[in-house]
Amino acid sequence: MTVRRIATLVVVLGLVAACGTGCGWRGLNSLPLPGTAGHGPGSYAVRIQMPDVSTVQRNSPVLVNDVTVGSVTDIALEGQHALVTVRLERGVHLPENATAEVGQTSLLGSAHIELAAPATEPAHGALHDGSLIPLTRAGSFPTTEQTLSSMSLVLSGGGLAQIRDISTELNAALSGREGAVRDLLAKLDTLMRGLDDQKQDIVDAITGLDALSSRLAAHHDEISTAITHLDPALIVIRNRRADLTHALTGLGDLGRTANALIGNTRDDITAELRDLQPVLASLADSGASLTESLRYLLTYPFPIDTYANAVRGDYANGEVTLDLRLNTLDNALLLGTPLQGMLTGLEAIIGHTAPGPIQTAPIPLPGLLTPAPGPGGPR
Repeated sequence: MTVRRIATLVVVLGLVAACGTGCGWRGLNSLPLPGTAGHGPGSYAVRIQMPDVSTVQRNSPVLVNDVTVGSVTDIALEGQHALVTVRLERGVHLPENATAEVGQTSLLGSAHIELAAPATEPAHGALHDGSLIPLTRAGSFPTTEQTLSSMSLVLSGGGLAQIRDISTELNAALSGREGAVRDLLAKLDTLMRGLDDQKQDIVDAITGLDALSSRLAAHHDEISTAITHLDPALIVIRNRRADLTHALTGLGDLGRTANALIGNTRDDITAELRDLQPVLASLADSGASLTESLRYLLTYPFPIDTYANAVRGDYANGEVTLDLRLNTLDNALLLGTPLQGMLTGLEAIIGHTAPGPIQTAPIPLPGLLTPAPGPGGPR
């Protein structure tokens, strides 16, 4: 290096030092570097309120979808947060409610500001010159230092060191119980399969419960009124609790007594019902004859159907039919008794039956069938 070049370098360094002391020189980043994005024709400035910009410098790039679209032109303090001014190229179109985050290009790369459309709300409007992205829509990605610090916390003082203890305790708990655990897992699998097969039924049940809840909510006033009117009845029941308890206790005693009574008389009741069966069978066989014959009771011995024709004046004609066959007498007198069938057997032994129905002449009744003499002689 020649003496002239050395002298020139010394002069330049002196000027830089002088400007640094007198003009507030802060390094090359305090000046707009040539070749940075966001300084061409039609570019515009956007202000961003950032909570932390410790890794961001002037001339740091501004990215949208990993594409450089601008650069940082100024960083200032505004209250308790930083106010970052960036300039964007003319063709950058972002919504007014865009978000801003401090990111890192690689693990050990430089920091940049990442702009993007909102992910939790609909986009609206458009960024323009002088727009402000508030602190509520700004943030930062985890830095390399924060990531290493979190990993150190997990590896040294977190739960990772207890994995061996957990594995040891699990082995001790499951040792010798592999079959039971396997059976439990199989049953859980069956249970889950059953629940999956009945998924639609469960959904329908939940839908039905929702409909029921809706109907109950729609009739809230009526239900409240019913509960209000039910309160006096519940009070009465509460006041009569001792009587109700005594009644239930007595009912239990009655049930035990009836059970014991039925148990002791079961054979007798069974025998009586068995003996009653033929009588009931005969009543059933009689059909409407029994009920039909009861209507003649009031006009006995004259039939009610022909009573008006039989009784004329002061006399009545009567006709009696006697059926003295042994079979008829047996059915009329001995049916349902231990002697049933004896007369029928006697008829078979004798070898002949009783004569047919005997029709007799009218039987005169004293004072009724004999005409009474009148003033003009017999009528």
